[in-house]
Amino acid sequence: MGLDPAVRALLARSPDAPARPLTAAELRAEFARSRPEPGPAAPVASVTDHRVPGPGGDLRVRLYLPDAPGPVPVFGWIHGGGWTIGSIEENEVSSRAVCAAASVAVAAVEYRLAPEDPYPAAPADCYAVLEWLAGGGAGAAVDPARIAVGGESAGGNLSTVVSLMSRDRGGPAIAAQVLICPVSGHPDDGHASYVDFATGYGMTAGAMRFFFAQYVPDREALDDPYLLPSRARDLSGLPPALVLTAEYDVLRDEGEAFARRLSDAGVAVDLHRYAGQIHGFYGLYTDLPASARSHAEVAAYLRGIFA
Repeated sequence: MGLDPAVRALLARSPDAPARPLTAAELRAEFARSRPEPGPAAPVASVTDHRVPGPGGDLRVRLYLPDAPGPVPVFGWIHGGGWTIGSIEENEVSSRAVCAAASVAVAAVEYRLAPEDPYPAAPADCYAVLEWLAGGGAGAAVDPARIAVGGESAGGNLSTVVSLMSRDRGGPAIAAQVLICPVSGHPDDGHASYVDFATGYGMTAGAMRFFFAQYVPDREALDDPYLLPSRARDLSGLPPALVLTAEYDVLRDEGEAFARRLSDAGVAVDLHRYAGQIHGFYGLYTDLPASARSHAEVAAYLRGIFA
């Protein structure tokens, strides 16, 4: 289908993501300046920030608790931003929506960013938070034995990476992974969506190449499945996955190809392409009608997983 009229209006008033090699500081400043105002946020029982020990120092984790009898399951949420920009602040609407609708705790993770802290800092931080949750660090209101992980874009990448790490290390059990427009491969992998939607749809192919240049100074690491999950030879034994993609997104084809690989490996996968949508429809552009629909879908999926 064509672009959603709401998306068309959004693009008309929003420039493309920068494709030239800005410094990380410039890009963060531009992102903060141009970030859309969040829509209405669902009420939850409490929101608290925690300091979690990580491999490079303390990490900030924001814990949302639902108005529900505990202990409740927990959904570890990892924000996007090309491993270079972004924070837990941008996902306030989606975190609250899922917390309230699914009656789960949401633990939003703030990991170290590139280029100051390139790969493997981000996955190491996210895995440390997973271990903190599984160890009961979130308190008595949260069930440390019922954990799902999820994220958007680079956060979707890190969610699968954490799942791979936990599988390979015999780490904490993960009940499900929720992958929103995930990065699973590289811009040079040859997917058609990188050509079809290279510019004009918010996230650009050039911006993704810039993010990779910040995150991966050593190109030999591009073969590491803990960096690019599509490089993993064996995807069996990973948690069930909900994969949401956007029709007009450079990352669409690699996300859908990865979902098919998961399914071929025996992983239960629910794949849903959001017609007419662009990158960021879930957590960033929360005034889009599709955003609320996607929050409801994630909440319903988690309710089913933890039923």
